[in-house]
Amino acid sequence: MTAPGRRSSTFTRLLRHGFTDPSAAERLLDGAEPASLRTDPVLLEALGATADPDLALHGLVRLLEAQPGPTDRRALLDTLTSAKPLRDRLLGVLGASEALADHLARHPGDWRALVTYEPSDLHRGVAEFERGLAGAGDPVALRVAYRRCLLSIAARDVCGTIDLAETAAELADLATATLRAALALARAAAPDDAALCRLAVIAMGKCGGHELNYVSDVDVVFVGEAADGADEDKALRAATRLASHMMRICSETTVEGSIWPVDANLRPEGRNGPLVRTLSSHVAYYQRWAKTWEFQALLKARPVAGDQELGAAYLAAVEPLVWQAAERENFVADVQKMRRRVVENIPAAEVDRQLKLGPGGLRDVEFAVQLLQLVHGRADASLRSRTTLDALKALAEGGYVGRADAARLDEAYRFLRAMEHRIQLHRLRRTHLVPEDEADLRRLGRSLGLRTDPVATLLREWKRHAAAVRRLHEKLFYRPLLDAVAQLAPGEARLSPEAARERLVALGYADPAAALRHLEALASGVSRKAAIQRTLLPVLLGWFADSADPDAGLLNFRKVSDALGKTPWYLRLLRDEGAAAENLARVLSAGRLAPDLLMRAPEAVALLGDGDGGGLAPRGRAPLEQEILAAVRRADGAAQAVTAARGVRRRELFRTAAADIVGSYGTEAQPAEADQGPLVDRVGAAVSDLTAATLAGTLRAVVRDGWGDTLPTRFAIIGMGRFGGHELGYGSDADVLFVHEPRDGVDEREAAEAAGKVVAEMRRLLQQPSADPPLIVDAGLRPEGKSGPLVRTLKSYEAYYRRWSLAWESHALLRAEVVAGDEDLGRRFIELVDPLRYPAGGLDEEAVREIRRLKARMESERLPRGVDPKLHAKLGPGGLSDVEWTVQLFQLRYGSAEAGLRTTRTRQALAAAREAGLVSEEHAAVLDEAWVLATRVRNAVMLVRGRAGDTFPTESRELAAVGRYLGYGPGHVGDMLDAYRRTARRARGVVEELFYGG
Repeated sequence: MTAPGRRSSTFTRLLRHGFTDPSAAERLLDGAEPASLRTDPVLLEALGATADPDLALHGLVRLLEAQPGPTDRRALLDTLTSAKPLRDRLLGVLGASEALADHLARHPGDWRALVTYEPSDLHRGVAEFERGLAGAGDPVALRVAYRRCLLSIAARDVCGTIDLAETAAELADLATATLRAALALARAAAPDDAALCRLAVIAMGKCGGHELNYVSDVDVVFVGEAADGADEDKALRAATRLASHMMRICSETTVEGSIWPVDANLRPEGRNGPLVRTLSSHVAYYQRWAKTWEFQALLKARPVAGDQELGAAYLAAVEPLVWQAAERENFVADVQKMRRRVVENIPAAEVDRQLKLGPGGLRDVEFAVQLLQLVHGRADASLRSRTTLDALKALAEGGYVGRADAARLDEAYRFLRAMEHRIQLHRLRRTHLVPEDEADLRRLGRSLGLRTDPVATLLREWKRHAAAVRRLHEKLFYRPLLDAVAQLAPGEARLSPEAARERLVALGYADPAAALRHLEALASGVSRKAAIQRTLLPVLLGWFADSADPDAGLLNFRKVSDALGKTPWYLRLLRDEGAAAENLARVLSAGRLAPDLLMRAPEAVALLGDGDGGGLAPRGRAPLEQEILAAVRRADGAAQAVTAARGVRRRELFRTAAADIVGSYGTEAQPAEADQGPLVDRVGAAVSDLTAATLAGTLRAVVRDGWGDTLPTRFAIIGMGRFGGHELGYGSDADVLFVHEPRDGVDEREAAEAAGKVVAEMRRLLQQPSADPPLIVDAGLRPEGKSGPLVRTLKSYEAYYRRWSLAWESHALLRAEVVAGDEDLGRRFIELVDPLRYPAGGLDEEAVREIRRLKARMESERLPRGVDPKLHAKLGPGGLSDVEWTVQLFQLRYGSAEAGLRTTRTRQALAAAREAGLVSEEHAAVLDEAWVLATRVRNAVMLVRGRAGDTFPTESRELAAVGRYLGYGPGHVGDMLDAYRRTARRARGVVEELFYGG
């Protein structure tokens, strides 16, 4: 013995080889026979390579002690020393499974089952396992034979001779052989019953899917029929006795333990239904009563034992029902709801330890894969695998799941299943909980090959894989496209030429032949791109048809797809990214403006997703200006800088138009708002902010190009009209005033010349023809109108307004707001004009009469000839002009006294007038509704026609498209026009009272 306080060489070696309790191990070795075990370096090194060297040594000593005599012990030791494959297998099992060590201690000769190391031994199938179970004449012998076969699987698993998928498949094959052996025992025990009936055993769940765990319920369904000449009732009772006996043989616990529970609760009606049914009874139940989850369970159904012909007939009968299940009402929602219910029912104390059921667990992978299979597998037989990993591979190959996503899920699933296997293998107990004990975690980590800090590394890898699974589960399982695909009929989902032509006609495509050519160009061939298109197009066709011009939608989609054909993210975005596909369909079929903007820069499709790019949420003025100014700094010259600024403007106009269309049409992700006021405000603010940022960037570019860092004069741009009111539409000009102030020491003529050049160059660069839409800068509201200079000094404005200002100019200045340039100069301009637009004491009656005369003259002079005034959104009765002039009259009369009226925004000023008691709630609501509707009509016309307009289109398809934008479906254009007239008429009545004093 070693003296106290000193460590022996054996102790040191044991510590070095990974033993956590070297003292106990040393005591085991001291008492072990033969003595050579204590000093054999080969064995010590092999023990140190196991998951738990202490457990492996303990199991080896027990096995040696259990040998019948010295000769048997020597034979075992000699084989261990000389045959590395056996040594690795046996010690690997002993270090990973206390339960199998117990089995070897009870059956000390079973170690010889691990000696064979032939190629045929590496991937055993049902036939090999049936031979291994042969001769087991009673349930106890069957348990022993089962454990012996299990020992061989576990040994090759822990040594890495077979991988996770092969291990799970072999466990399923062993279960199949065991069910057959158990049924044979039951038949032998009741030959009269066996003669009366035919009985087929159908494996379900993981056994049916060839992906069984070490310890798991084996789910089965029984199908019975009467043998020739037998009474059906008697035959079914006999079959039920045989099935029950077979289940007991496998499930009951004896001195050798149990094999595993056989669970028949997936049968029709579950526990309340008969254990055995006829084939016709099964089919009748599934056709009339089955729930969604039952068809999901049938996905893995596989005949494994009993009457092979009857099992094959069962499978042939139920398989078509499985692939029709996705057509059930609310199918996708039901599957999603079932997954959520599983998570909700996990005990709170177990959620964070659940490998199988918890968020990021195995069920997340399995449910996502099965849902994709059931939806897409109707039309694609390549997806109809019972095995999760095989199905995932097929989904990736077919383009239904991205390759990277599939690879990540495959990796995570294998890791989580390997964890589950090794946890269960330890004591052969059915559990899916990650252990909390440090020793258990250490053994688990080492069993998975994590030898450096195994506990911390295991927990880190587990959380990493679980997080990836959860993220991808959310992405795939709740994909909006799935529900849309599920609602298609099988012929529609396949997109065959015949089905496609019929569907195109039914959906209202005006030119089915041209549409078919587009479909063929997009989806023909064997490329991955074509495969993804075949998944997308059946659904997109329906979304295009939910518009006034489905043919244009499909044509535009082909153009975008052709332009982005070699871009790897494009189709992946539509397939995977939230509502991107539906959003694109809405945008491409809603009119000309958004598609035209998109065609010039197709990569803007990325904005339609839910990713990090901000999606369709409008960007504020500050980030827009920052981006444009950065582009200006990088540019070589003013022309290039303004080109870049206009490119940003084009992209952001597309973002705003797309958000407007999606919000107006309404999708599951973003329902259309009942009150469209907020949407109108967002459009006006977004276009106005974008215009201000574009002008700021253009100003910077022109000044830098001509004068370097500093212009000889301070320069500011004042927004007017809808621009100043943050109410620009897609086709609006930018109404502005230009103001400058010479810097100290600069001659006024030089300053004026510089300011004039800046204005001229800005307008030229923003309006010159290019691929980007022009920005028309209109200074017509300046003093003296078109006769006056384009730019004035602040002093010149002051002098003019003091001496010559007319009523219309005070009226126009109500919308004045600084939008770009020198902030201090702009602020002083606003201070200058505030007394004009909010005159102290309000307006006298003569001024009010003058404003009314101006309004009446504008109506008579500017309204185009031949146009129905009642449908003119700007100048017609109850249109924008009516509402705005009425609100602005209140601002001029009461703005000095009511702070809320001092705003450039029409709706805010109207709300302030209501709150101040100047306008009744009812009148304010009528005016607000009319203003919002008229604004939406103008926006709709621009979106549909691609050019500005104030009246409803006359062409029927364009008019229908405006109606769809405004919420009116096919055949309801007349209702739309009636509703507009009605709204405008009510508003005109209020205007007559409030503006004209009627």
